[in-house]
Amino acid sequence: MLKSGEEQEEDLEKQRAAVVELRELEKSVEANPDDPSLRFNLAVYLWERCECKEKAAEHFVVAVKLNPQNATAFKYLGHYYYEKEKVRALKCYQRAVSLNPDDSQSGDALCDMLDQTGKETLELSLCTEASQKSPRAFWAFRRLGYIHLHHNRCSEAVHTLQHAIRGFLTSPDLWEALGLAYQKLGMYTAATKSYGRAIELEDRRVFALIQSGNIFLTLGNFQKGVEQFQRALEISPQNVSANYGLASGLLAWSKECMNMGAFRWGASLLEDACKVADKIAQLAGNFSCIWKLHGDIQLNYAKCFPWMEDDQSVEYDVESFHASILTWKQTCYLASTSAKRSYQRALHLAPWQANLYIDIGIASDLISSMNENHGYDQHPWQLSEKMVLGALLLEGDNYEFWVALGCLSGHNALRQHALIRGLQLDVSLAVAWAYLGKLYREEGEKNLARLAFDCSRSIDPSLSLPWAGMSADCQIRELTPEEAFESCSRAVQILPVAEFQIGLAKLALISGSLASSQVFGAIRQAVQKAPHYPETHNLHGLVCEARSEYQAAITSFRLARCAINISSGDTSKSHFQKIAVNLARSLSKAGYAADAVQECESLRKKGMLDSEGMQIHAFCLWQLGENDHALSVVRNLASSVSAMERALAAASVSFICRMLYYISGLDLAVSSILKMPKEFLQSTKVWIVASAIHALDHSNRLAQAVSSSHYSLLSHDEIIEKHYLTALAKLVKHGSDYCLGFQSGISHIKKALHSYPYSNLLRNLLGHLLLSCEEWKETHVASRCCVTEAPNCASKQGLKSGCEILGAGAVACYAIGHEDPKFSYPACGYQCHNGPGAVQELQKYMRQEPWNHRAQYLLILNLLQKAREERFPSKICAILERLILVALSNEFYSRESMSYQYQKFQLLLCASEISLQGGNIAGCIKHAKNASSLLLPNNYLFFGHLLLCRAYAAVDDHTNLQQQYIRCIELKTDYNIGWMCLKMIESLYNVESDSKISVLSLKECSKEWKNSWNMWIAVFNFVLGLISLWKEEYFSAEESLAEACSLASSESCLFLCHGVACMKLARQFCSSDYLSLAVSSLTSAHANSVIPLPLVSLLLAQAEGSLGSKRNWEKNLRFEWYSWPPEMRPAELFFQMHLLSIQSEAGFKTPSTVEVCQSPLKWVLRAIHTNPSSLRYWNILHKLME
Repeated sequence: MLKSGEEQEEDLEKQRAAVVELRELEKSVEANPDDPSLRFNLAVYLWERCECKEKAAEHFVVAVKLNPQNATAFKYLGHYYYEKEKVRALKCYQRAVSLNPDDSQSGDALCDMLDQTGKETLELSLCTEASQKSPRAFWAFRRLGYIHLHHNRCSEAVHTLQHAIRGFLTSPDLWEALGLAYQKLGMYTAATKSYGRAIELEDRRVFALIQSGNIFLTLGNFQKGVEQFQRALEISPQNVSANYGLASGLLAWSKECMNMGAFRWGASLLEDACKVADKIAQLAGNFSCIWKLHGDIQLNYAKCFPWMEDDQSVEYDVESFHASILTWKQTCYLASTSAKRSYQRALHLAPWQANLYIDIGIASDLISSMNENHGYDQHPWQLSEKMVLGALLLEGDNYEFWVALGCLSGHNALRQHALIRGLQLDVSLAVAWAYLGKLYREEGEKNLARLAFDCSRSIDPSLSLPWAGMSADCQIRELTPEEAFESCSRAVQILPVAEFQIGLAKLALISGSLASSQVFGAIRQAVQKAPHYPETHNLHGLVCEARSEYQAAITSFRLARCAINISSGDTSKSHFQKIAVNLARSLSKAGYAADAVQECESLRKKGMLDSEGMQIHAFCLWQLGENDHALSVVRNLASSVSAMERALAAASVSFICRMLYYISGLDLAVSSILKMPKEFLQSTKVWIVASAIHALDHSNRLAQAVSSSHYSLLSHDEIIEKHYLTALAKLVKHGSDYCLGFQSGISHIKKALHSYPYSNLLRNLLGHLLLSCEEWKETHVASRCCVTEAPNCASKQGLKSGCEILGAGAVACYAIGHEDPKFSYPACGYQCHNGPGAVQELQKYMRQEPWNHRAQYLLILNLLQKAREERFPSKICAILERLILVALSNEFYSRESMSYQYQKFQLLLCASEISLQGGNIAGCIKHAKNASSLLLPNNYLFFGHLLLCRAYAAVDDHTNLQQQYIRCIELKTDYNIGWMCLKMIESLYNVESDSKISVLSLKECSKEWKNSWNMWIAVFNFVLGLISLWKEEYFSAEESLAEACSLASSESCLFLCHGVACMKLARQFCSSDYLSLAVSSLTSAHANSVIPLPLVSLLLAQAEGSLGSKRNWEKNLRFEWYSWPPEMRPAELFFQMHLLSIQSEAGFKTPSTVEVCQSPLKWVLRAIHTNPSSLRYWNILHKLME
């Protein structure tokens, strides 16, 4: 490229300057030939600027002769002789290092020359000497670190490398070497940090990435290790070590997933690992370890690959189910076959490795177990046995191989011999004891099996088989069902195999823990790993049924029946019958009564309809309205009672009594109970049903039968159930046409709780009755009665669980009970103090039972309560929107049942309220219209249209507001609060209507609210008073509020509002009478409040001051100061305090130091700072400044 004229001139100038400088240096040397510094400067100039190394070397030689201590000159001479005379260069470098140990160039060049000639000892001595001479000889420390690391002196290497890094902070080689030293010492955390630093300095350090990945695999962080290997492969895709590490990491990660039960995730990881292993085999197929890894991946894939269950809404038939099972088996078979071939290839490359024989034996055993004729082979020796024997020929003293023979052999005598031989080699071998216990149990030697399992568990408690054996031997060990369940649960947690998971579900069926999340997760995994077992699907259906997931239960029972139909073994008739009965029961619970009847009819034609099936059949016929047919089935059931076992007979008799009551009425049910043999009433189930019917019978015809039989109830639970039924009976018999006799039932429960204070059943019933009774002051007591421990424990007994009562009580109390006054000030003396904890309890409930729609529903209501008190913060509103969206997608709310439709109605109203508060009026109207379109009584739909009134009022749509208001008047409601809200809308927005809301509207809907009638009238007058205050009609406001105070003399908020109205009138007419009334009402408000209410004392002080009582004015102002939290005190309070401060400055004695802590001027300044828009404060400030 041609240079411009200016650039050429600059180059010429530089050349001229260099020639001048060189001539000056030469002249200086000529003038002083014996000056070593001038010789050295000229030599350096010739070396670096003129590149005349021959002339420079001549001057360097003269310079070192004149000054033998010039280390830099010797360094340049070493560089000069490096390519020409190695010996002279070596001597020059040695001289340079001896003179200046910090010279890294000379040191590195010298070490390189020594290393090339194999003089490592001399190199070590040189570096040691240099490091001892100077701590800044970092090159020496670096070389020492490399040498120590090469000879595995890792501790010395760490010390020297750490010192060297101080001089070479940005050297990735040093950090990488330090990481390797740490890794060899087992200091993995420090090693990963060092490797990470090396990678930060140079992101293409493949060795550091690979070693970091290996460390993460060692530490069990498989995901991080896989990421490191993947980064290494991005740099070097053909690197065998990185590919091997990636495949190993994916294999280890998949095993971790298998242990957690995440089979699908584990299978996907193994598929990726298999692709990587195939790539390694192509790159380096002559290494046995690579084929061993390939076999391990395939073998684990055969064990991990799950059966992919399709969508549960899809109807399965036998053919499609059989095809899916065959596909699953074929995939597992091909993987195990590939594993066997890979192991054989590895054995061909390394026939001396005994463990490969074991691997081939395990793969062969897995292949033979997938064969349908497994167990029928008459050949004396299986391939798996032969391979294990081959391993024992190579290593006969390996106890693990003997245990493998004990596991893989098909001959019990040989298995026992092999396991005992393994224990002879190592008596503390826990796995040998475990398999020996399993062998003894198969042979029927249960005592020996128990001893073997105990030995194994005492040696290694982390083995799963001894815990499973302990749960299987629960009868010999005399374990309770709960203890057996816990043992099996421990086994499943350690090793989630299908056999243990099926056993856990069976024990859960006995112990009553089917609905637990642990059992649900276990049986779901068992379905994926053993889909060809009918029992797996049957138990899965039972678990889903216990969790009220009836659609999933129906699908599982149908799959169980498909599995029976394709089963190659002999299937018992009773097993098929149990599955069919389970299916019919789930169909009935899901609302498919007609399908359940078809199942029962099919069983009846086959002669397989037992007592439970007949009960389901009769119940479903009654649901379909076929009462005559149902009675016929009930009669057939009754005729077979005499031949049943006692427990089945009692269950059948209790069912017959209930069906007679449902179909034929109370009289026939009572007469049937009176006619039945007396011994049936000795059964708890029959007695409970008889007692329930007796509770409904106002004639008390069963009184003698029930009372004569209750003496047979001796257990604690039976006596509690008796009190439970007695309380319910009093509800019915002591009630009226409009209301149940809650007080009688509550009184009985309270008496019973004196004898049984820890009964969850009675406590939860008391809480439920207190919530259901007409006394609104009882709601705060209800939440204290309930037991809210664990959802799966006894606290779930009764009509409602403890958490449900707590959540409902918090909503019923309306005030969530915040202790933080920045949200609200409680004015009611009857508050649910557990309100803030209700949300946490319901959240815990949801985590333990995520399928529980009732808990989800109550959580939403409580969160809405919390959002209302906190002025609807965006965070809580967003949470509520997500929760409501999830809840409305639940299949329960698509049912036509009144309870589900009511819950859906409430959820839609909640969504509408959130939209209204967030300004989304369109969403509010949409949700409210959806709620109003549900098939519910007018009593509830009223509130949907009431919310529409509020939405249209928010956008000033008076036409639609008028229409919705008229619709509310037409629908009417039995809830007084609805009328009061509608009255406020009527008054605030001047809605015109022919019928105005008055006290008569309340009387029409308050027949059942006798005891609280005065309170509702007081609240209605309170609403009228507020409306009058808003309209500045103070006379009518005072009259309404005075009436409210006379009816509810303990409500502080009523007296507060009445006091405000009186003060307004006193100001308007300058009347001391109204001031006296205000003082009286405000004093009552202060006395009745739970905590000091803000503004009450301030208003009272103003009223007292206006009446001339200075002492009361001062006292109330001080009360007001302490009524407010410091961060919420209003400006007027600071202004009033300045008046108190003036009094104290005037010499008046004061018992308080609050007002004297600041001057009047500062009090006014604080008032202005809080409310700068008040001119009154500024005027006072101006006067004080003057």
